[in-house]
Amino acid sequence: MVSELFPADRVTILGILNATPDSFSDGGRLLGEGDRPRVDAALALAEAMLRAGAHALDVGGESTRPGARAVAAREEIRRAVPIVEALAKRFGAPISIDTRKAAVAAAALEAGASWVNDVSGLRCEPELAQVAARAGAGLLLGHLRGEPETMQRAPHFDDAREEVARELADSVARARAAGIPPERLAVDPGLGFGKRLEDNLALLAGVGWLRERLGLPVLVGPSRKSFLGELTGDPVGERDAATAAACAVAAFAGADALRVHEVAGAARAARVGRALGRARREGRA
Repeated sequence: MVSELFPADRVTILGILNATPDSFSDGGRLLGEGDRPRVDAALALAEAMLRAGAHALDVGGESTRPGARAVAAREEIRRAVPIVEALAKRFGAPISIDTRKAAVAAAALEAGASWVNDVSGLRCEPELAQVAARAGAGLLLGHLRGEPETMQRAPHFDDAREEVARELADSVARARAAGIPPERLAVDPGLGFGKRLEDNLALLAGVGWLRERLGLPVLVGPSRKSFLGELTGDPVGERDAATAAACAVAAFAGADALRVHEVAGAARAARVGRALGRARREGRA
């Protein structure tokens, strides 16, 4: 399962499809009147992402941007699951459902998703692990303290790398206790989720360390995040160049996967970063 999504010969690119009205970068793009999912628009976007180099698709029906309020499971299902079902019927690429809720995960897995991307690392609804285990699905475990609505109110770490690693290890233990084997697990340090600029930079630069510490594939999601705006001064709609730079660094440091909005630039950056990282490890740089 891990080798399917995270083979050793590439950095996997996950294309983001947000069926939300309020995501920080692309809210409303895949929803129509009455917040109905625009399935045709999602199919067209997914096709473009796959052509541009995406290996998998990540669908979400609830914004987890800083300040976002929680959405009821039934609404999340209404937004996201028709898109998951349509993507699964049209394309052969793996699909992950971006959710913190067990009911949403169950509905999306039944509709054709094969991975669950839980940004809370099972802290929101621990029973999500049992849902993934019963379905034989993979589980991406993210790092998040608190809730998206409040996570950026005075976040604090004494040692971001060490604390995030320890808390992700707890999430991994919960998943293993639910019956999910390590070959169906990956972790995400949660850039932008309750982190200060210095925390995000330490975690991004330390991806390889985190990978060795936990012994699992690491996914990184820097796409258009606020910390890039802090560094560059760019508004959210103009952060793709900074995102590509972060993707190159992540790939150089040892990331196994990148979750992005703009696929083509990230895919190119990942290839360059990975090649440079390999050269360094082999002593050529």
